[in-house]
Amino acid sequence: MRVAIIGAGAMGGVLGYYLSAGAELVLVDGWADHVAAINAGGLCCEIDGVEHVRPICAVTDPTEAGSADAVIILVKARQTAWAAGAAQAILGPGAAAYTLQNGVGNRERIAVVLGDRRVGQGVTSMGGTLLGPGRVRHAGTGPTVFGTAPSRAVAEALADLLRRCGLPAEVSDDIDALLWGKLLVNVGINALTALLRVPNGALADLPQIRDLLAQTVGEAAAVAAAYGVRLPYADPLAHVLAVARATGANRSSMLQDVLRGGPTEVSMINGAIVREGTRLGVPTPINRALLALVEALDASADLRQI
Repeated sequence: MRVAIIGAGAMGGVLGYYLSAGAELVLVDGWADHVAAINAGGLCCEIDGVEHVRPICAVTDPTEAGSADAVIILVKARQTAWAAGAAQAILGPGAAAYTLQNGVGNRERIAVVLGDRRVGQGVTSMGGTLLGPGRVRHAGTGPTVFGTAPSRAVAEALADLLRRCGLPAEVSDDIDALLWGKLLVNVGINALTALLRVPNGALADLPQIRDLLAQTVGEAAAVAAAYGVRLPYADPLAHVLAVARATGANRSSMLQDVLRGGPTEVSMINGAIVREGTRLGVPTPINRALLALVEALDASADLRQI
């Protein structure tokens, strides 16, 4: 099976490292230094403090990637339009692109370019950190689930490939429940850790932050209920707190973005809750405030004093 991963950063890099053991793989990424480092010395993945290196083909130009049986999209939300165009250049006959990006709405944006019959939704609980050009860290293991639409055959093939490469994976007919389930985790953790510059565990340990998290998740759960999604867990707050504790030392992806001065994905996470809440008539004042604050952080990145 020939697979292209579009977006070879933290998550794309970690996934690519593992998949290179069982598939013909190409990484597509716009960061030229990262691509050059991978091609020159292989992709280095730190696992439990030990560095491992595998040779992997990487390109910046999607037209140089060749044709693929499946495409996995793991770019940041701001790069989704570019990734859709890249996938269009790579997808072979009968192939499908699956987005594993954070937030909701990315699949729909990709489908505008590729069409609904060529785009699927997936959800991953893996954790990754980008350490530098050609270097990533596997920061946490969790299942990756592919939706059976638009192609059960491609979804099953990808899940089987991940399992053969040592990663837990499955397919699901109800991917929306899992997508919203992950969204609520990101809503509760990402913006607060980015604004406070704390690791995930602080959200569960400090009562002042825990109260804010509870309000944030409560709003998101109300929006999910109005949307008609049945979440994959009974108690949203307890689940988000459990994830924060289980990943206590981790820096969230949004905190990583803020620390390196890059734009965040807050518009697809807390922003998604605000948009859907407005549409459905569900108040979301805490998420609206977090959205505004993180967007202000993004806008003032070049002016920061520390």
